[in-house]
Amino acid sequence: MTIKNIISVIRQSLNGETQDYTTGSIRKAVFLLAVPMILELSLESVFALVDIFFVGKLGQNAIASVGLTESVITIVYSIAIGLSTGAGAVVARRIGEKNADGAAHAGAQSLIIAFIISAVLTVTGMIYAGDILGLMGASKEVVADGAIFTRIMFGGSLVIILIFLINGIFRGAGNAAMAMKSLWIASLTNIILCPILIHFFGLKGAAMATVTGRTSGVIYQCYHLIKGNGIVKFTASHFNFDSPVIKTIIKIAWPATLQFIISSGSWIVVARLVAETGGTAASAGYQVAIRNVVFFILPAWGLSNAAATLLGQNLGAKEIDRAEKSVMITAKYNAIFMGIVMVVFLLFSSPIINIFTKDVAVVKFGVQALQIFGSAYIFYGIGMVMTQALNGAGDTKTPTWINFVCFWLIQIPLAYYLSEKLDMKATGAFISIPIAETLLALAAWYYFKKGKWKEVKI
Repeated sequence: MTIKNIISVIRQSLNGETQDYTTGSIRKAVFLLAVPMILELSLESVFALVDIFFVGKLGQNAIASVGLTESVITIVYSIAIGLSTGAGAVVARRIGEKNADGAAHAGAQSLIIAFIISAVLTVTGMIYAGDILGLMGASKEVVADGAIFTRIMFGGSLVIILIFLINGIFRGAGNAAMAMKSLWIASLTNIILCPILIHFFGLKGAAMATVTGRTSGVIYQCYHLIKGNGIVKFTASHFNFDSPVIKTIIKIAWPATLQFIISSGSWIVVARLVAETGGTAASAGYQVAIRNVVFFILPAWGLSNAAATLLGQNLGAKEIDRAEKSVMITAKYNAIFMGIVMVVFLLFSSPIINIFTKDVAVVKFGVQALQIFGSAYIFYGIGMVMTQALNGAGDTKTPTWINFVCFWLIQIPLAYYLSEKLDMKATGAFISIPIAETLLALAAWYYFKKGKWKEVKI
């Protein structure tokens, strides 16, 4: 592919033109979907880094408050991603079957589920914000300073869920560019508001900026779902309660939600272990390192989402071999990208961490965490593609079991053993992460190659 052709494909991918991903070049299809998905999730990672950059100016307690809150609120993200997975799989399958109205109906039904769940999360989080931080091992000072941040973040549960869910609908329909643009709006709004609101309101301002940014993205999404000219367009009739469709989405979504709760739950345990065994400096260093890990993982997640969309649409079109080949090509690209990131983390962890904090103790733990996490980055990339491919096929139970075994039966006990029994403290908790992620990648690869996902009916 020449430079001119590459530029042409990039423009095409960013324009959000309707494409048929069940025919033609697979490499071009991966490229068309992956470019906006990578840019979308890169902006999501910038979203996180901007927060920690400005919050870092407020000191260790503020960094710890944001990090511990984000560790818990990943449960909300898990539900959002689970619903997004369920809706995206159904939408992709309907689009592959050339049933755009059925895709829109499934997307609208998933929004009904989102409103019900977010109401429960919002009330619970706002009432018990201080208790949540306390359970995470935060000191009294961190709880006192950070409870308002936690309360506001949980108050924005609805927009967190909606921005992930609606983008899943767009991606399932093959309109990755629209998902990208909504995240750009959300991230840029946050980037502009974050320093301003932190200046006037302190830590509370960071939460206000984040919620406002996500809300702006959701408004943009909703406008295009209702008034836009995309392949998926909602009408009032699509919101008529449809039990069979809702049951189908929930059937796919609940294992996917559990899958990510299992994953995020293991990170919560590790975060708590780091805070308990290493103190506030270790906790702050860990949180800075995690934000950088997320910065580079989310683009790889974009490639994984491209694999899920291609697999789902090709299954709908009965193009089984094409679906499998799409995943294998995407996995190869992801492994190359993550291999480059691995080298960066191993060689340049110190200057990276120093961008966010000059506290010597925090830098020490942050550098160590980043190097340990980065040691298995190639496996992270392969594992993400394989699990997302299984999810895209509607086989969400297999990745859930893999996550349960690798994270809860291996990572958590190993983290406790290394950090407490062997007295390795925070370092032991760090080491458990790449070990578990490597085992997950190998297991997901094995089950994808077995091919039972080809028989899943949605």
